[in-house]
Amino acid sequence: MSPITITALVIFAVTYVLMMAFQKIRPYIAVGSAIVFIGLGIASAVSPSAFFSVGGESFAYGILDALREIDWNVIMMIAGTMGTVYLFIESKMPQLMSDVLISRMPNMKWAVFAMSLFAGVVSAFVDNVATVLMIAPVALAFCKKLNVSPVSSIICIAVSSNLQGAATLVGDTTSILLAKAANLDFSDFFVDEGKPGMFWVVEAGALASALIILFMFRKENNKISFNNRTKVEDKFPTFLLVATVVALIAVSFIPYKDAAAPGQFYKPDITNGVICIGFFVIGILRELIFKKNFEIVKQAFKEIDYYTIVLLTGLFVVIGGVKSAGVIDVIGSAIAKLGSGSVFIVYTIIVWMSVLLSAFIDNIPYTATMLSIVPVIAADIGIEPKLLFYGLLCGATLGGNLTPIGASANIAGIGILRKEGYEVKSTTFMKYGVPFTLAAVITGYVLLWVIWR
Repeated sequence: MSPITITALVIFAVTYVLMMAFQKIRPYIAVGSAIVFIGLGIASAVSPSAFFSVGGESFAYGILDALREIDWNVIMMIAGTMGTVYLFIESKMPQLMSDVLISRMPNMKWAVFAMSLFAGVVSAFVDNVATVLMIAPVALAFCKKLNVSPVSSIICIAVSSNLQGAATLVGDTTSILLAKAANLDFSDFFVDEGKPGMFWVVEAGALASALIILFMFRKENNKISFNNRTKVEDKFPTFLLVATVVALIAVSFIPYKDAAAPGQFYKPDITNGVICIGFFVIGILRELIFKKNFEIVKQAFKEIDYYTIVLLTGLFVVIGGVKSAGVIDVIGSAIAKLGSGSVFIVYTIIVWMSVLLSAFIDNIPYTATMLSIVPVIAADIGIEPKLLFYGLLCGATLGGNLTPIGASANIAGIGILRKEGYEVKSTTFMKYGVPFTLAAVITGYVLLWVIWR
């Protein structure tokens, strides 16, 4: 390896160690690492003679190249979707939907089963943490009426929310990242190259894991009554969210420049981001101009996950740097050799390595990095990367359910329980999380191999 590659590899390794050790300041670590890459010229397109050159023209070029590495479409999609989702939550429509669902269930067993499935469906279009925050209070309410502990119910809602984030383009940050790397659009999550997309694989995993929930709650036959339905006075945010999804589906049939035939109309790279931001802006302008509700506008901007946005911004630059330094090629070749060139072994390594790592570290930086490595691995073993891309998403998204710290949705659910006076031990969480995860991952692992091998 060249000195540039070795230096970049060391910085990259230190960055990840620090992010795992100091999770609360991960965005600052990522941005700091990006600045180091720019300062050393590793993230720049300037000549190798400018290596270790700080300041002056080479540093300016480094900043410009770093800005090009940032995927603004991804950043805009995350910000716009989160803003619209906040308005949707504030309208209380999700709570009403939950209330209607619960009122039709005969006992607690079926209520938890239905709530978990419902949380999964919602999280396919809404951020996982937001899903937990809007559905968990309903579970708390009926558990209090039945005078039973809400711990198991909230855990099931959290893991179900985390599971189905991979079902659609807007369900989770990892899905948005995958769509960019694999050149996927909204419709590709349903049908990709004439084959069942990730949506159906995730739904099969959701069904398998839901049966696990039904089995674990088989003795919970307490009768429930839930008559106080939430009132929804503003349905416009629901329209905004639905319109966002419909617009993303509509433009998914328009190719990007790279996939368009000569002379064919194509869409700009930031199209999806503009759609998500656009509908959020419409919602904000309505609140400001027609409803004069300045507080909800202020809160909507606060609810955007700037933590993740800053983290991704720094990571885009860091990953661009390690790419240009050849680190991605080194890691990809090493994984390919570990699998002895066998497609099945390499696929298995990626899925289950992702499950194990995502159980303890945030899946966003891990996925962002691996999405750059997967094409190298695929090239080394002589296959198209689609199977490995989907295997990565399956393992990285579902693996977070193994432990209480593996996914933000789990952390949010435990936080809600803590506020209610319930301390959740890791062993208690894993009692539900481990069988749930294994059922979902094994189902997805087998289906993806059958569909994409």
